[in-house]
Amino acid sequence: AAFTPKNIDTFLLTSETSTDKIIEHYSKVNTTTIQIVDALTQGTHLDLKKAFPHVKLVQVLHVLNESSIVEALEISNFVDSILLDSGNPNLATKELGGTGRVHNWEISKQIVKNVQIPVFLAGGLNPLNAKNAIHQVGPYGLDVCSGVRTNGKLDSHKLNAFFNAINSI
Repeated sequence: AAFTPKNIDTFLLTSETSTDKIIEHYSKVNTTTIQIVDALTQGTHLDLKKAFPHVKLVQVLHVLNESSIVEALEISNFVDSILLDSGNPNLATKELGGTGRVHNWEISKQIVKNVQIPVFLAGGLNPLNAKNAIHQVGPYGLDVCSGVRTNGKLDSHKLNAFFNAINSI
């Protein structure tokens, strides 16, 4: 993060659920943004804002059902942006991203419409559905991972197809 040009945001992705642990981890990396991929169980987003007022907070919200809309509205008061994903943190072995699954975009659309902060869309995005995701949900941005990989590695053909799809809008 220290060597990244100033105009490029750097991210700490963390599955820690304690603000004390997040603060400890952040102090070692000093990124411009902290992306929390699970719900906080100890401490609050305000604790993180007080500790690092200059750092942006992104809360990942795993869209499971309509209750995700209420959760997004509540969280939006305390973070800089929300990332909607298709994991399931309620499983015995939590899924916190990278599932390759699409969630209910109608719910995501309602979240985008009702919160006053940027909302990023993730979850099962690929060259074939990226354009539709933008049209249907209207997110601030897209977060893509498995949809542009082959055998776990970035695939230049899929990346090109993905960008061609979104650039055609």
